[in-house]
Amino acid sequence: MKVKKRTVWFLTLVSLVAVISVFYIFEDNTPNILSIFSDEAINETDILGVNQNLTQPVNSESDLFQEVRLEQANKRSQLKAQLTQKIASDEYSAEEKNTAFNEMDELIKLESSEAMLEMLIKSIGYSDALVRIDDEKVMVTVMSDEISNKQASEIMYIVRSEFNDYVNVQVKFEPFN
Repeated sequence: MKVKKRTVWFLTLVSLVAVISVFYIFEDNTPNILSIFSDEAINETDILGVNQNLTQPVNSESDLFQEVRLEQANKRSQLKAQLTQKIASDEYSAEEKNTAFNEMDELIKLESSEAMLEMLIKSIGYSDALVRIDDEKVMVTVMSDEISNKQASEIMYIVRSEFNDYVNVQVKFEPFN
């Protein structure tokens, strides 16, 4: 009985391999999966429904906001590089490395909090927002021609709802240029 089962399994596998081999031998139009990633294929590919003349790069409404973001990103990337070197170095103790790791973790949380707040503020109708967090102070600058206490209060509410503890929120309105 055992030999019969092995024979059936063996014949099944051999027939399966034979069928698949015949299929691939006679199937000439199977594309090479790597050919879709070639430069030629990418250049020939066109996005349907998009007028190439109307496409523009997505930029922030304010070049000032972009400059501030870029400066902040440069400072933070330098700090991250220093912390990474400190963590990877053999010259520092485990406690110092742990402190550097915690600083890097806080820096990442800070960046994500700023990005999240900017997204939330933009979602309520502002074309652009710049959020900077410094210890217990949050400075928000938004692009808006209208300035009202209600708008400032709404932004302050959004910022405070994202933090568990009390933070000092400063809201500034920048008019469109």
